[in-house]
Amino acid sequence: MLLEICVFNTATAIASEKAGADRIELCENYANGGTTPSYGYLKTVREKIGIPVFPMIRPRGGDYFHTQDEIEIIRKDILLCKELQFEGVVFGLLNQDGTIDQENTAKLVEAAYPLDVTFHRAFDRCKDPLEALETLIQCGCTRVLTSGQHLKVTDGLDLVKTLVEQANDRIIIMPGSGLNSSNVQHIIDTAGVNEVHTSARISIPSTAEYRNPLMPEDFDIDFVDADEIKKIKSIINK
Repeated sequence: MLLEICVFNTATAIASEKAGADRIELCENYANGGTTPSYGYLKTVREKIGIPVFPMIRPRGGDYFHTQDEIEIIRKDILLCKELQFEGVVFGLLNQDGTIDQENTAKLVEAAYPLDVTFHRAFDRCKDPLEALETLIQCGCTRVLTSGQHLKVTDGLDLVKTLVEQANDRIIIMPGSGLNSSNVQHIIDTAGVNEVHTSARISIPSTAEYRNPLMPEDFDIDFVDADEIKKIKSIINK
């Protein structure tokens, strides 16, 4: 059973590996659902982390319908990840009608080869998830991250189980969103998955000593609950 941790900074990636994560999904910009890490962020994590790391390749927040210029940005970022010798990448493209952008997804999977490709939770915005799954299989994606088209995976477990059955080992179904130590065993038992995904995210207070009272801002920093990662690992490794 594999545990992937979604992180949003280098310190969190390091702490996640130390706590027992098997793989890292590397993102920036939590507030917008994750975007592509900068070159400096990628390079630093590649130098400091020994477990597999899959960078998120998403040029902006918002919807998952991308222009040709944005798709070219995604392609170039994928090539950079290959150059930096990451083990996989994470992206997701939809058409305006809620179907998978099959043509461009297939091209990007080809560009990423031999890296693993995870299709992210753009999948949860698809109009027909069962049809979308077949499209992703045809495109050659390695896995799909999904909450079963609900905000929390515990509410979408019926669909996750159906996807696992339909996939029949042709693609990996990885549940995420709201997964934690209190529900991970139920999710595994119900859906029959072999990989799970969580951020185990917490906020830690800033150590900045001065804050301009005329500029009210949230200075808290995203971090990871190492104890939560250890709890999940102990459960899934039983």
